[in-house]
Amino acid sequence: MSNVFSFTGTVGRDAEVRYLPSGQAVLNVTVANNIGFGDKQQTLWIRCAIWGKRAEGQLQNYLKKGQQVFVSGELSQSEYRAQDGSTKTSLELNANIIDLVGKRNESSQPPQQNYQSSQPSAQQAPSHDNFDAPYDDDIPF
Repeated sequence: MSNVFSFTGTVGRDAEVRYLPSGQAVLNVTVANNIGFGDKQQTLWIRCAIWGKRAEGQLQNYLKKGQQVFVSGELSQSEYRAQDGSTKTSLELNANIIDLVGKRNESSQPPQQNYQSSQPSAQQAPSHDNFDAPYDDDIPF
């Protein structure tokens, strides 16, 4: 039986890469997912982990606070006792996929270089945004 959970959310804090005593890398990132609407809206915080070679790549440089992501993997739930004695629930996702969606944050963008083309910019064709004006085009049908 397969347990696959996919969602989109917002990175809550910058991703971290850590190494286990065995030398295996793990990338950890916490992602917020809003469910419900209006007064009944809740935010679920899901701890996501990517293991091995994928954790050692450049993904850490792009998973910055505020970045929107699509995440998919195996979901698990665990309970723990908080300092005040209450029982809390933690959602953890062993991620197979983490994709960036939406715009990148200003802080996570790599430096851009400005390249100038030696060719002059082409003139754009006039747009036909005025739908009341007659559209004079050779349409073959």
